[in-house]
Amino acid sequence: MSPVAGGTLTLTQRDRRFGYLLTAPGLAVLVVVVTFPLFFTIFTSFYDYTLLTPNHDTFIGGENYQEAAEEEYLPGSLWVTVKFVLASVVIEFIIGFVVALSLNATTRFKTVYYLILLAPLLINPVVVGLLWRMLLHSELGIVNYAIGLVGIRPVSWLGDPAIAFWTVVLTDIWHQVSFMAILLLAGLSALPREPYEAARMDGASPLRCFIFITLPLMQPVIAVALLLRMIFAIKTFDIVFIMTKGGPGTATDLISYFIYRAAFFGLDIGRASAMAVGLLIIVVLLTVFLYRYMRSLT
Repeated sequence: MSPVAGGTLTLTQRDRRFGYLLTAPGLAVLVVVVTFPLFFTIFTSFYDYTLLTPNHDTFIGGENYQEAAEEEYLPGSLWVTVKFVLASVVIEFIIGFVVALSLNATTRFKTVYYLILLAPLLINPVVVGLLWRMLLHSELGIVNYAIGLVGIRPVSWLGDPAIAFWTVVLTDIWHQVSFMAILLLAGLSALPREPYEAARMDGASPLRCFIFITLPLMQPVIAVALLLRMIFAIKTFDIVFIMTKGGPGTATDLISYFIYRAAFFGLDIGRASAMAVGLLIIVVLLTVFLYRYMRSLT
């Protein structure tokens, strides 16, 4: 007998249609919220659109992209961003993996450890920036007071170009390492036990189990964790805006803050939109590359 008799939908079809009706409003709002700023930015990047003349009357084609490519300080900002992404993601991965391995082997007080681990991640990035800016204040900060008790001279954590960059990196690590640890811990918890039991019966050491079993099985999870953290690190803005505003000089001038300055200090929304589109293309290419890599592992 046909599943649809006399034009009557089956129970499964009715449930599916009802589900579509329930999710349609939320999906429509999500599509509008995501696509409108995206297409507005791409559209604006081809016009002479500034905060002084906020209209799309003058079409200039690819001039904004050419001016963005010829921007004197753009290569320096890109290099600072690359260093920031590599330093923060690599260190967060190493620390996060060590923490995840430790928690995966722990059987007692896991709830307490989870609360401690999640605490920094639950704090808003703006609050994180304000918190560490106060703690690292060169004269009134508690960090300089603490190191002064052991005879170390006060450090200009946010005023020295050589130190400010690593201060921002370590602040981001403090805030985001929990995210990396949680993702890796979820992957470790889902690994099958049989390969480890067989390896132990053959006399394999814990180190060999980690190298030849854990790492190969964790490759898809590691790729996802690195991909997400790299995307988040590339678009880091809040901490830099609150703590250093790209300074001192251009030591912490990440590309996201560079685009912000072009838009709201330089008043050139069109050129800033062109740089934002270029950054989007870089992120998309990186995502496609890592996605294909992940597919090759499965």
